[in-house]
Amino acid sequence: MGAVRMGVNMEFVRHDDRPFEWGVEKAAELGYDFVEPMVHLGRELLSEAGYFHSVSMLDDPYRIRRACERAGIGISGLSSHCPLCKPDVSVDYLKQAIRFAAECGAPVVNTDEGPKPQWTSEAEDHVLMRYTLAEAAAVAEVRDVRIGLEPHQQYSKTPDGLDRIYQLVDSPMIGINFDTGNSYLSGQDPIVWLEHVRDRLVHLHAKDISVEQSEAERGKVTGTPVGCACGDGVVDWQRVVEQCRACTHDIVLSVECGTVRAAERSIQYLRTLLT
Repeated sequence: MGAVRMGVNMEFVRHDDRPFEWGVEKAAELGYDFVEPMVHLGRELLSEAGYFHSVSMLDDPYRIRRACERAGIGISGLSSHCPLCKPDVSVDYLKQAIRFAAECGAPVVNTDEGPKPQWTSEAEDHVLMRYTLAEAAAVAEVRDVRIGLEPHQQYSKTPDGLDRIYQLVDSPMIGINFDTGNSYLSGQDPIVWLEHVRDRLVHLHAKDISVEQSEAERGKVTGTPVGCACGDGVVDWQRVVEQCRACTHDIVLSVECGTVRAAERSIQYLRTLLT
């Protein structure tokens, strides 16, 4: 039985117009054990100016490592989402994210199939995803970095669809980054789905969905960027924790919400379930 630890995706500071380092300090101040940084290729104006939390992979990976060491907080994984169906975009990006993760100390890189090309068939998309994942897995295997596949887009919105993507490449480095909110909004039962992937789980996005969003969007969308504070929505967190505790390895609940206040409310609530 593994331990369940508390982490937060850096999206919780997305509206504060502050840099990565500020977000790491804030996460530690709130009591989180881990952060999940977001990374990008090239240069991005808001991040360069210190107004956004995403970190360029042109920077030194030790920027992330040192910021977390100063704050006394760990790294649960990298938010490195890219469209697996578009290898011209994603092969180089994902391989670089894996190398970056290995150097900064992140054990997982999280991604999904992303928006598909307009002109490809479903069969063609799965060939393209297989190519991308095979190239990425070869880089991940020699660095002991896991690739977390997330339910988010057109093919991964069902358990069977996510399984099909997972089975495209036979690699011990490929696992599941389960998202409680996305799975719920796609019309599935997140607890049943989580139990189904539990043995392959490498990371978990702890995303709650408000009653209002559930009523407006459930069954109509495949995911959402961030959720409400954990405990304020429809997800049964006691059962999520029970499923994670049944894993044979430690699992980080990486809270995905859009404000500092929601991150604070989330950890206050989830702590009551972990004690």
